[in-house]
Amino acid sequence: MVTLESADNALKTIYLGVVSNQLNVNANPLLGKILQTTSDVWGNEIRKLAPYGLNGGIGAGEEAGDLPSSAQNNYVKFVSELKNLYGTINISDKAIRASSNSAGAFVNLLNAEMEGLIKASSFNFGRMLYGDGSGLLATVTAYSSGVATLDSVRNLIEGIVVDIYNSTTKVYSAIRVKYVDRVNKKVTFEGTMSTDLANGYTIYVQGSKGNEITGLGAIFSASSTLYGVSKTEYPWMNAYTSTNAGEISDTIIQSAIDFLDEVSGSEVDYISCSADVKRAYQAYLGSYRRNIDIMELNGGYKAITYNGIPVVSDRFVEDGTMYLLNTKEFALHQLCDWKWLEGENGRIIKQDAGKPTYTATLVKYADLICDKPNGQAKISGITGSTSNPFAPVINIVNGEVQEDGSEG
Repeated sequence: MVTLESADNALKTIYLGVVSNQLNVNANPLLGKILQTTSDVWGNEIRKLAPYGLNGGIGAGEEAGDLPSSAQNNYVKFVSELKNLYGTINISDKAIRASSNSAGAFVNLLNAEMEGLIKASSFNFGRMLYGDGSGLLATVTAYSSGVATLDSVRNLIEGIVVDIYNSTTKVYSAIRVKYVDRVNKKVTFEGTMSTDLANGYTIYVQGSKGNEITGLGAIFSASSTLYGVSKTEYPWMNAYTSTNAGEISDTIIQSAIDFLDEVSGSEVDYISCSADVKRAYQAYLGSYRRNIDIMELNGGYKAITYNGIPVVSDRFVEDGTMYLLNTKEFALHQLCDWKWLEGENGRIIKQDAGKPTYTATLVKYADLICDKPNGQAKISGITGSTSNPFAPVINIVNGEVQEDGSEG
């Protein structure tokens, strides 16, 4: 007979390893490239010495002259709080009792809940990798008859539970998204909205405002500090950005790669872009009759390549944008890997107070740190190529039309 105790044991011994692997490797292709480590974690903070520049104890001299003066490595201290990441499953007492006499039925019940948890956590964790830590999902631009028009819906999906703010005032707490109109950038919420939303209202995942990991959005933001370090005092903390790039081409990509190599000695090993940029680049390659190479990444993801570097489209990248990253300079520092939140008696399945339901919660305390922000690049304002490289070149010489650049 299936009991809460046997279900507890199953979640601890069978499901935890599978879920951890799914969230650490398969949640997002970028996450699969990033080192996960427990180093540099002190209490509830990450404190890390990041080297920059070169050791200064080098030089050339005369045969009997003075040796070069010693000059040790340069370091700056990064400090960041561990972020609290949670994922919760919920099972009703009725469902447990209905399947208590059938192990197969109960396993199916747990499988369904765990699959839902993995899907939701993967979506949320993938989104945070590209966020700035604020947790902002979207901003309201208009509202009518219970439907909100947003500046973007890439961070929203049906079923997600959100908080809505008017500046710093919470207008709605834990309201669920019912439908996302991705063509018109509109969202409908469950239930009746007692207060109309207005232009400028902001939407966050429930309880997450200001509590998310330090993603790429923070590294490329205009903020004056990063990991508690002044970008003004240490200009190398500023990442490379290029705006209004225009038509996609190999030259645009290579220019950024060359800049990172020459300025910071950074070797790009991962390119992430929006879906429209990926399509534009594929069209660009096709226009030159070039083969499109495919490679497989950790987690089974497939990607096209640029000179052997994977080019991956990610739904959480802004339209017209491409990130060029050296993932070796990133690390997800964590207090521990994913663990079940346990009660005083060691149980992980706990009854909700005053309700005939049970919950179990996964937890991870971590934050993302980039050792070399100036070794990363972001190109925005990318458009598709409109030129045809195989069209004949037409010149007019002495009033006569000449093709392919021939002279009259």
